[in-house]
Amino acid sequence: MTKITNKLSITQVLICGAAIVTLSMGIRHGFGLWLQPVTQAQGWSRETFAFSIGIQNLTWGFAGIFAGMVADKFGAFRVIIGGAMLYALGLIGMAYAPTPLTFALTAGVLIGMAQAGTTYAVIYGVIGRNVSLEKRSWAMGVAASAGSFGQFLMVPAEGFLINSLGWQQALVILGFAALLIVPLAWGLHEPHCAAGTAPKRDQTIVQALKEAFKYPSFQLLMAGFFVCGFQVVFIGVHMPSYLKDKGLSPEVASYALALIGLFNVFGTYAAGVLGQRLPKKNILAFIYLARAIVISIFLLVPLSPMSVYLFSSVMGLLWLSTVPPTNATVAQIFGVAHLSMLGGFVFFSHQIGSFMGVWLGGYLYDKTGSYDIVWYIAIALGVFAALVNLPVKEAAIHRRPLQATA
Repeated sequence: MTKITNKLSITQVLICGAAIVTLSMGIRHGFGLWLQPVTQAQGWSRETFAFSIGIQNLTWGFAGIFAGMVADKFGAFRVIIGGAMLYALGLIGMAYAPTPLTFALTAGVLIGMAQAGTTYAVIYGVIGRNVSLEKRSWAMGVAASAGSFGQFLMVPAEGFLINSLGWQQALVILGFAALLIVPLAWGLHEPHCAAGTAPKRDQTIVQALKEAFKYPSFQLLMAGFFVCGFQVVFIGVHMPSYLKDKGLSPEVASYALALIGLFNVFGTYAAGVLGQRLPKKNILAFIYLARAIVISIFLLVPLSPMSVYLFSSVMGLLWLSTVPPTNATVAQIFGVAHLSMLGGFVFFSHQIGSFMGVWLGGYLYDKTGSYDIVWYIAIALGVFAALVNLPVKEAAIHRRPLQATA
């Protein structure tokens, strides 16, 4: 039950927030399974599908900024419900889109807006406002682990639905599943929002943005998160087709994505726990460098189902483990008053990287008949991200007292 205070109980926040992220992220992690069924049925190129998913990631990032602003001021409840409704509309529209344009509007714009209102930026804002500093990084790790569990749970289910019912009916069923987010949103209805009052802030939105974008560490975190988006979305969307091109069965790809989700449950939780004890910038640098090494080894060894499963397991430990330390660092530096909004801007950088990863994968494949160049770019970017996170300063920023009241 909710404690009779101005905050929600930690248990309630984690159960409802984790369940929402499980559904939202679980659905979107399986989109790579639709690449070949959709393009073959519609006669579209891989770039067409990849471009629509790229639009989804850009929309998710851009809309996430404004979803974060609304959630910071009025609470996450309304934002999450709106996101769930858009998710259902987008998935059903995606199933019956007759042209690349309508596919981009449904799979891209509608679902991107839906994800903005039902994933990390909004959920982490609730966590930041309701969980103490001493437990915040751990709590964010729990929420991120839930998204990973959603991938493990739902990607095989999505593959089963596609094989059993066809790709269109599978999308319709997922559309109705997305509506389960609506009742879960009630668990994140914050008391101050029910009373119609916003929490007191010492900064306006404009002041908070000026402060953040002038702060070098914020810029470095954004640069690192760009790389995270590039790597995970390229792999998540294109790896099923990459493996099929190499002669492996579709089941191998489904199991691979599921293993990424399973092992990321442990990776994200561990990153959240370690973020309470170690410098978060060092955790981030390690994760990015480890990704570059793991991808390099994957490309060097002979490809087989076992090598794919080993790659997916290790990559899973590193998959979304960047999310808790990145968001916890933003909260530690700037506080929680504008956390959803600032987290939204950092995530927008992630989504620009996501767009580049998924679109460039499709574009270069269509041009060269191979994904090799994009794999090499992913390796180089991993080294870059490791280096740019090392200079990040995690200490709370020093402000003059009460600049303004929003």
